[in-house]
Amino acid sequence: MSIQEKAEAAQIDAAQPEAPATVSVPVNLARLSKVGQRPDFLDYLVQLWDRRSFILFDARARVQSGNDRHHLGAAWLVLTPVLNGLSFYLIFGVFLGTSKGIENFIGYLIIGVFTFQMSTRSILGGAKSLTSNTSMIRAFQFPRASLPISLNVREFLSNIPVTIVMLLFIIFTAPAEEISWRWLLIVPAIVLQFFFNLGIGMLLAPVMLKVPDLSHLLSFVIRFLMYVSAVFFAEDRFGKYPVVRTIMDFNPIYQVIKVIRDSVLYDTTPGWRAWAVLGLWALGSCAVGLFIFWRGEESYGRV
Repeated sequence: MSIQEKAEAAQIDAAQPEAPATVSVPVNLARLSKVGQRPDFLDYLVQLWDRRSFILFDARARVQSGNDRHHLGAAWLVLTPVLNGLSFYLIFGVFLGTSKGIENFIGYLIIGVFTFQMSTRSILGGAKSLTSNTSMIRAFQFPRASLPISLNVREFLSNIPVTIVMLLFIIFTAPAEEISWRWLLIVPAIVLQFFFNLGIGMLLAPVMLKVPDLSHLLSFVIRFLMYVSAVFFAEDRFGKYPVVRTIMDFNPIYQVIKVIRDSVLYDTTPGWRAWAVLGLWALGSCAVGLFIFWRGEESYGRV
């Protein structure tokens, strides 16, 4: 190789950039998590608490827009139980005579119908909270329990004017009832009812997502609950049937109705047994429902 060729080769080598130095960065794989992986139960509760503002905002927005497509709007929240109560009054109170032996049957029926519908709307909505939001579940990562919680908060807010109208009916419908301090017992009763509805909704939602046909069976279960909740007949009608009477005594919806009737219609303090049954159902179903819902968190977006 000539001197000139050596010089040209040296110029070419000098013009080429030096290869960057390889730097190894340690990665702790133990701190990585799979996308969509179920968090620990306590972390899951923290995530739900962090989204409390969104849950409340979503519930309030759905309350305001829930009946926008109807001409009467939110009035249907009150008209539906009123019309149901009127039909029950005509069929059972007038034609079948179930009003016999019931003091203030109109108030008795109003409380039964309004209170029972509060639970049915919340339970059915919570049970369908996953099936009706599959696109959102697959598109976004968030704690899925916020869906039934948001729906139950929405129903709770919707039931506030319904409860007020129910009490107004009782005040102005003969025989009018006097207002006493026991009317305040409605508040803890409805709060316990909210937790019961939420727990049952979270228990049913994963099952409904995997077996949609159960939605047809659920309507029959709700109908059976209506008959064992003494909505439109005297609670002692099944005194000769101890099995049915036992089912009624341990039915939390019946206990909610009984607490409200005793407090509002008969001005008596509900017994401890009614509060105990209602409280155990409310707290137990909510705790078990949330735990089971959390256990299936990873599978909801795959169905």
